[in-house]
Amino acid sequence: MLSDRMQNALNDQVNAELYSAYLYLSMSAYFQSIDLPGFAKWMRMQALEEQVHAMKLFDHVIERGGRAILPAIEGPATEWDSPTAVFENTLAHEQKVTGLINGLVDLAVEEKDHASNIFLQWFVSEQVEEEATASEVLGKVRRVENVPQGLLMLDNELGTRTFVVPPTLSVGAAAE
Repeated sequence: MLSDRMQNALNDQVNAELYSAYLYLSMSAYFQSIDLPGFAKWMRMQALEEQVHAMKLFDHVIERGGRAILPAIEGPATEWDSPTAVFENTLAHEQKVTGLINGLVDLAVEEKDHASNIFLQWFVSEQVEEEATASEVLGKVRRVENVPQGLLMLDNELGTRTFVVPPTLSVGAAAE
């Protein structure tokens, strides 16, 4: 059984992950508006990934006998100065999420909630990947930001990203 503190913290993280999805979907819309469909697709895939993260947390709360509570999601930014600014914001956002995950791990240790601690280790590893990927794309965007042909090549590259929802998160997975 989850403590009230752990349940509330995990519910807050569900909200943070859904906000991340909302933010990346907003970034996707921005990229569509400036005719960079590959960038838009990359962000759309990122939004889907964040929704999966939220569902993993949501399911953990339920599996541990807690109650998932979903407050309103804050509205994200809708405008950026450039593709570079978008990915600078992406990297900063992922670093913030890393801090939130680390705080959850600290709470799980403090609460002696070994199950949540073990569960959260996946997110710790995932955040290493998230930050590395955002940093890598930011570096590429910075290298081509003033070279239209390079930006179009990067747009094509980013447009190849795919995402498959893990079968354990299919509809009704938590009820099975």
